[in-house]
Amino acid sequence: MAASKTNSAAAGAAVAGQANTGKAAGKPAVAGKPAVAGKPAVAGKPSNRLSIRVDLASGARIGPGKVAVLEAIARSGSISAAGRALHISYRRTWELVEDLNATLGAPVVQTAAGGSGGGGASLTELGQTVVTRYRAIEEDCAAAARKHLAALHRVARGRAGEA
Repeated sequence: MAASKTNSAAAGAAVAGQANTGKAAGKPAVAGKPAVAGKPAVAGKPSNRLSIRVDLASGARIGPGKVAVLEAIARSGSISAAGRALHISYRRTWELVEDLNATLGAPVVQTAAGGSGGGGASLTELGQTVVTRYRAIEEDCAAAARKHLAALHRVARGRAGEA
C-alpha cells in the first residue's frame, strides 16, 4: 500500500473522496464533496487529507479515481453517465474499469448492450467488494493519521508565519 499527498490546512484529518483521474491532485476537500465517506468538509475551509492508493501483488492499483468511477457507475447505472458525472471522457472511464478487470482477473462491472431498451452497467460482486474494502482502508488510515496530520499542520502553519 502506498500513501501519497497530504495537504495541510485546518486541523483534523479527512480522506478525500475526489476522483484521481489524472487531473491535478492535491486540492483541499471542499463543501459538498465528501472529505471522509459520508462526512462533508466544513464549508469554505480546506482540511488536511490523506490520499491512499493500494498496490496489490497482482499489479492492481486501486486509488480514489478508480473507486470514484466504480461508485459513479453504481449510482448512475451507466459508464457514460459515470464519466460525465466525474468530468472525464467515456474512454478514460472505460480504461479505468478495464485496468481493474485485467489486474484483478475478473470483471468489476457488468454491462448490458444498449439499444431501444437502453443498456446499462452495474458493479459485480468483486466491484462492490473493491469499493467497500477500499473505503474501509481509507477510514482506518485516516483515523491512524489524524494526529500526525494535525501535527504537520501546526508545524507548517508555524513556518508560514516565519516567511
